[in-house]
Amino acid sequence: MTDFLPGLFRKADPEPAPEPVTLTDPLASWLFGAMPTHSNVAVTPKSAMQVPAVSSAVELIAEAVGTLPAKLFVRNAEGKEADPAHPAFRLVHDEANDWTSAAELRTQLTHDALLHDKGGFAVAVRGGSGNVVEFHQLDPLAVEIKTDPATREPFYLVREGRKNVRYEYRDMLHIQAFGGKAPITRARNAIALAMTLEEHASRLFSSGAHPSGALATEKAMKPDEAANLIAMWEATHSGSANSGKPALLTNGVKWEQTALTSTDAQFLENRRYQVEEIARTFRVPPTMLFDLTRGTWSNTEEMRQGFLEQTLRPWLDAWAWAYARVLLTPEERTSRFIGFITDDLLTVNPTVRTDIYGKLVAMRAMTPNDVRAGLNMPAMPGGDVLQNPYTTTSAAPDAANDDTPPIPEKDAA
Repeated sequence: MTDFLPGLFRKADPEPAPEPVTLTDPLASWLFGAMPTHSNVAVTPKSAMQVPAVSSAVELIAEAVGTLPAKLFVRNAEGKEADPAHPAFRLVHDEANDWTSAAELRTQLTHDALLHDKGGFAVAVRGGSGNVVEFHQLDPLAVEIKTDPATREPFYLVREGRKNVRYEYRDMLHIQAFGGKAPITRARNAIALAMTLEEHASRLFSSGAHPSGALATEKAMKPDEAANLIAMWEATHSGSANSGKPALLTNGVKWEQTALTSTDAQFLENRRYQVEEIARTFRVPPTMLFDLTRGTWSNTEEMRQGFLEQTLRPWLDAWAWAYARVLLTPEERTSRFIGFITDDLLTVNPTVRTDIYGKLVAMRAMTPNDVRAGLNMPAMPGGDVLQNPYTTTSAAPDAANDDTPPIPEKDAA
């Protein structure tokens, strides 16, 4: 009993200090947003954008989403019509705030969503009436996504200075990639391999495209003599500026060039394959990343249609819902929606476009003035009539305008 009492009141031994995390630890890569790859190359948003294929894909998608016009529509008996009188129309179609256009904001947030797992964020600033008056873009690294345990509704904690400010989901314009994973995260191994191949190509050509070789001699050399020989050779013949200079070898020393390995000889093909891998990740046709190996005039136009349906459509749908969630009340969403005008993206060559317009006018689906509006031409008088200009009437011509001379009747026999 006496031995138990001292132990009861004795202070507990302190917990051992955790092991420090080194910069080479995989946990450090996770903390700094650079997940390890098979090739041991860290892939971050900044380093990934140094790969031309990634930069081209990100800019292509982000700029396409931004430049496609977006409008607020209201459903009516005829189908739909634009609703410019609604306060949300300006934020969707014209400007997000005094210094940022609506197109620029969509480009910026889509760019963030392609590079960050969290996505792109813009907080809604509401006026006295409760309507949104402008959007402010946020740094994805300053936003934390949370879920209310009681209502299961998402909310956002934004780091502003030394404090976190909570924003409800109705006040946050949030765009995120499929599955909550940015394409550069899903393709980090492919991007890392592309970076490795580019580094390999740089090393291959750094000495005037001459690979390293061996200085062979028949007699043994002391370590210092070998070191001096190598230093003299590098000083005289290394680098593209020294390429082509004659070599002077004495004392039986011979230069034996090392042959290119299969990887060295086919690195260009390997790099092209990595472009295809990156294109698959971003769901972009390779021809739109300027890989024209299999591109033709005919399939390039088909790929533009695929780019709209398979690449842009999910992003446009995500934007339409994000806008509606913040800008429209549940009651308004039953009669109003945000839509994107994709006609400019599907513009084809003039011959095909003329044929399409001609068929639409012939089937009375468009008027001549509708066609002129699509060609950015002013309307013409009488051009709002739906009629087929290729059909002729069987009615008899007006006698007043008939210039055909009459045929004289023959006398009856």
